[in-house]
Amino acid sequence: MASGAAGRATLGLTKPAEIEVPQVSFAAKEIDFAEWKGDLLAIAVSESDMSKDYDLKFLNSILKRLDGQLNGLLSDASIEEDFKGKNGQSMVLRLPGFGFRRLGLVGLSQSATSVAATYRDIGEAIAAVAKAAQASSAAIILASTNGISEEFKLTAASAISIGIVLGLHEDNRYKSESKKPYLKSVDIIGLGFGLELDNKLKYSNAVSSGIIFARELVNSPANVLTPAVLAEEASKVASVYNDVFTAKVLDVEQCMELKMGSYLGVAAASSNPPHFIHLCYRPPSGDVKTKLAIVGKGLTFDSGGYNIKTGPACSIDTMKYDMGGSAAAFGAAKAIGQIKPPGVEVHFIVAACENMISGTGMRPGDIVTASNGKTIEVNNTDAEGRLTLADALVYACDQGVEKIVDLATLTGACIVALGSSIAGIFTPSDELAKEITAAAVLTGEKFWRMPLEDSYWESMKSSVADMVNTGGRQGGAILAALFLKQFVNEKVQWMHIDVAGPVWNDKKRTATGFGVSTLVEWVLKNSS
Repeated sequence: MASGAAGRATLGLTKPAEIEVPQVSFAAKEIDFAEWKGDLLAIAVSESDMSKDYDLKFLNSILKRLDGQLNGLLSDASIEEDFKGKNGQSMVLRLPGFGFRRLGLVGLSQSATSVAATYRDIGEAIAAVAKAAQASSAAIILASTNGISEEFKLTAASAISIGIVLGLHEDNRYKSESKKPYLKSVDIIGLGFGLELDNKLKYSNAVSSGIIFARELVNSPANVLTPAVLAEEASKVASVYNDVFTAKVLDVEQCMELKMGSYLGVAAASSNPPHFIHLCYRPPSGDVKTKLAIVGKGLTFDSGGYNIKTGPACSIDTMKYDMGGSAAAFGAAKAIGQIKPPGVEVHFIVAACENMISGTGMRPGDIVTASNGKTIEVNNTDAEGRLTLADALVYACDQGVEKIVDLATLTGACIVALGSSIAGIFTPSDELAKEITAAAVLTGEKFWRMPLEDSYWESMKSSVADMVNTGGRQGGAILAALFLKQFVNEKVQWMHIDVAGPVWNDKKRTATGFGVSTLVEWVLKNSS
C-alpha cells in the first residue's frame, strides 16, 4: 500500500513495508514436454492417471513415457511415497542429468464441480512445490488432455496462472523479515497457444493483482488502515489508471449536505473521521451502454459500539476484516482498470468509517435519518454495516445506474446458514441472480441464492420510526437484506451479497480476496 499520505495512522508506530507483488511471466507453448529445460516440470495427475497394469507400468501415456526414461524411478517413488494423485497430494523427484532439475506430480481433484476452482488449486499447489524447491522457472502439463474443449483449455490455463500467483504471494508487510519468491517464469504446455490464450493470461494477471490488493487491504490492521487510508488506497487506483478512472472522496460536511444521517450516526464515535469513497470507471471510447454500481461495506473496525462484541465467539479480534466488501470492490476496480472493458460504466462506492465507543457515539434507541428520508430506530449498534450501506445504496441509485451489487460482511447468521466458504446472495431480480451465478461458474467462487421473504419484514417495524435496524435472531441474514432493500430504487436491479464467511480464512488467519474475480466477470458480461 501507499505510504505517507495525510490521515495515515501512526498508532503503535506501525507502518507496512513495501512488498513486491509476485511478477511471474507466463507463456503458453505447444512443445514436447520432455524437451523442456528449467528448474521444475510439474504434471497435474488424477487418481485415474496413476493407474498401473499388472507389471506396475503406468497406463497413462505421459507418465509411462517419463517412467521409461527414468528406468522405473517414477513408478517406484509413487509406491514408496504412497502418491495416488489425490487432491492436495504432491511428490517431487530430483533429476540430475535431465533438462529439468526436478519433476513434480500434483494431485488433481476429480470431484470438484468447477473447472476454475480445480485448476486454481493446482496452480497454488505448484506454487508451493516451486517455493519449496526454490525454482525460478517451471512448466506445467496435464497428464490427460484428450477430448477436452478449447474453452476448457482457456479456463484451465487462466485458473492455473491465477493459482500460481496467489500461491506465491505472502503478505509479509508487517513482519520484520520477509523472503521474495524465486519463481519468475512459467510455461503452460499442451493447453494451446496464440493470441486468444495470451490475452486470457493477461486478463488472469489483472485479476490476480486485484485479488492480492483486496487481500492486503483486509489483512491490514485497523491502526494502519483507517477510513482515510482506505480512501487513499482507492484514490491511488484511480490515479494509476487515470485514463479510465476518476475518484471523489466526500468528507463529513459533504455527507451532511447529502443528509447521510444513517452513515454518519455509525461514524460519530470514532476519532478517525469517515470518508465516503466513489470511484467511477468509464471506458476509453466513452461509449456507454450499461451503468453498474458495486457497493462495498467499509467498516475498517467494528467494536460493536455500545452493543460491544463480548464473549469467546464474538470475533472482535478479527474485526479489521469488516471492510471485506469494500476490499472486493476496490480489488475489482484495480483489475477493471487494467482490462478496460468497453461499453460499461461502473461506480465503486464505499461509505468507510469505524464503529467505536465514545461520548459522541450512537446509543441504542437513537433514531437516525437516512438520505432518502427514512427513519431508523437503532436497537442494536452492532448492526451498523447496514446503516452505512443504506446511504451508500441511495447514493448509488442517484448515479443513474441500472444494476447494483453490494457486498458486505453483514451477518453471522449467513455463516451459520452457509458455512465459511459460501456467500449468500439476495435479490428480487432473477436476471441479476443468473448473471452473478454465470460469472461464478467461470471463477469457481461459491454463491447460494437465499430467499427474500417479505413477510419477515413485520419484525423490523418500529413503533417510533419507520423501522428498526435488527429483528429477531431467526432469519437474521434475510432480515438484513430486507433492510437494505428499503434504500434501493425499485427501478434498479439490485443484489446483496453477504460475504461474512468466505472473505476470511480462519484456519490460516488471512484474507481470501473473495468476490474480486466474480465481480470482474460480471462487469465483463455487461460490457459490449
